[in-house]
Amino acid sequence: MAGHSKWANIQHRKGRQDAARSKLFSKLSKEITVAAKMGDPDPEKNPRLRMAVKEAKASSVPKDVIDRAIKKSQAGDSEDYEEIRYEGYGPNGVAVIVEAMTDNRNRTASNVRSTFGKHGGNLGETGSVGFMFERKGEVSYPADAGDADSVMMAAIEAGAEDVESSEDGHIIWCTDTDLNDVSTALEATLGESESTKLVWKPATTTEMDLEGMQKLMRLVEALEDDDDVQRVTTNFEASDEVMEQLAAE
Repeated sequence: MAGHSKWANIQHRKGRQDAARSKLFSKLSKEITVAAKMGDPDPEKNPRLRMAVKEAKASSVPKDVIDRAIKKSQAGDSEDYEEIRYEGYGPNGVAVIVEAMTDNRNRTASNVRSTFGKHGGNLGETGSVGFMFERKGEVSYPADAGDADSVMMAAIEAGAEDVESSEDGHIIWCTDTDLNDVSTALEATLGESESTKLVWKPATTTEMDLEGMQKLMRLVEALEDDDDVQRVTTNFEASDEVMEQLAAE
C-alpha cells in the first residue's frame, strides 16, 4: 500500500489532525461507548473496548473523556447507534469503504451518497468493493521499537501473519480474530503500540496519479468530516513522486 503512511503525514502537516481534533475525540468516544454498551464496561474483560480505549489513548484523548464515554454506556438514556458499512468508487475507480456509526440510517446514507457524488465518486451496493479487501488486525509500532528482524521475530512469536517495516515504523498484521491476543503478546515484548485496530487491508490496489490523489483526498476528507463516519479506507497505490508532489502543495 505504497503512500498510505505518507498520506497520514501529509494530512498531519496540513493541519488536518489539529483542525479535526475535537471531531476525532468525539468519534473515538462514540466507539468506546458502543463497545462498552455491547459488552462489559471493564476493558480487561471486553476486547473491543480494550482496543477502543487503546486507540483513544494513542490519539491523546484525555483519561476523563475516556471514563465519561464508558460511564455513558451504562446510562439508560444513552443513544442506540447502528454500525453500517458503505462501499463505493472514488476518482479513477479507486475502491472506498466507509464505516459509520449512526442513530439515523437515512440521514447518514443520504449524506454519504451526496458526498460521493460531489467528489466524483459513486456509492455502490454492499459488497460492491468489499471483495477487494481483507479484514485484518493491524498493530503499529514506531521505528525505534526495534530493527526489522527483531520486530519480525516478536511478531512471529506473538502469532502474527506478516510485518511491513520502513523508515516510518512497523505495521504488524494478523487475522481479525487474533488481534487481541497478538497485541497483548506484542506488548510484553515491544511495549505499548502506537495503534491497535481492525482494518480493511486492500487485496488489490488502484494506481493513482497526482490529479487522482488530489480528488481522492478531497473525497476522503469530506467523508471524514461527517460526524457519523468513523473510518474511511481506500485501496489506492501511489508512487513516492506523486506523494511528494501532494505534500508540496
